[in-house]
Amino acid sequence: MTRHQPEPEPQRQPEPDTGRDPAAPAGRAAPAPDPAELPGGAAVEAEGIGLKGPRGWVFRKVTVEAAPGSVVALTGASGTGRTCLLLALTGRMKLTEGEARIGGLRLRKQAAAIRRTAALAHVPGVDDLEPSLTVCEHLRERVLLQRRYGTAPLAALKAALRSPRQRRADARRVHDEALAAAGLDLATLPKGPRTAVRDLERLERLRLCVALALIGRPRLIAVDDVDLKLSAPLREEAWALLASVAASGVTVLAVCGEAPAGLPGDVPLVVVVTDRATGARTAEDAPAEPAPKADNTDETEKETADALAETGRA
Repeated sequence: MTRHQPEPEPQRQPEPDTGRDPAAPAGRAAPAPDPAELPGGAAVEAEGIGLKGPRGWVFRKVTVEAAPGSVVALTGASGTGRTCLLLALTGRMKLTEGEARIGGLRLRKQAAAIRRTAALAHVPGVDDLEPSLTVCEHLRERVLLQRRYGTAPLAALKAALRSPRQRRADARRVHDEALAAAGLDLATLPKGPRTAVRDLERLERLRLCVALALIGRPRLIAVDDVDLKLSAPLREEAWALLASVAASGVTVLAVCGEAPAGLPGDVPLVVVVTDRATGARTAEDAPAEPAPKADNTDETEKETADALAETGRA
């Protein structure tokens, strides 16, 4: 009898490294890491970005480069697109042109991931505080929202399985750390933690907004109208607050009427000047065109109002 020899198995060639997770389905790349789990602040890199509204360009040709833990001051006249630029860099408005990276994430492709790691601290018309609620109620509400929507599903499940006493202790620890970072002492308020928001001074309200933003442990926070209606000493306190936040590693975007000459503690400061002629430019750049006429201010303010209304609905 003739025995049939078994055919040799073909040798398998090693698969090329495509950077894809082997466990991931074919044709789909491995998911990007959660931005909230990345250490440190977020670097801001923008090159030639612009946003066009129903009545024309809100801002254009913006270039920003800031290292993690820096304070980026967006300064310029009212109606030159400062707030829209702030919202665009945090993933709340869609760019029309240009490209930017926030913490290594592409702004035009990964805006949702950027929104998870960039918090709004004080942007009137978008994240206004409720005047009738107390400071304690705002803190409790933000902790509950962060626990429900701002954490990974597994972490949220583990938090839900803890006892009510442990959950209350965790919530107290979280908002105490945020209040300490924002420099808000509840004992100095008129009614302590039961003080209504309408009874807070402007700087105290700014500190509360920063504390609420820090509860989510973001890598970047955005603050609008930092120096609006503040005296010179209070402006220094406000910038010292933002500098202390940046010194802890969180990048800060701040809209202001006039940028400071420097920040305490040698915190890096990047100044971006917006205007109607060039859209936006860094403080070191020379203006490419003459100053704009005052006739365009009303039209630009209408563009900004429309954009803010659209962001509020979103």
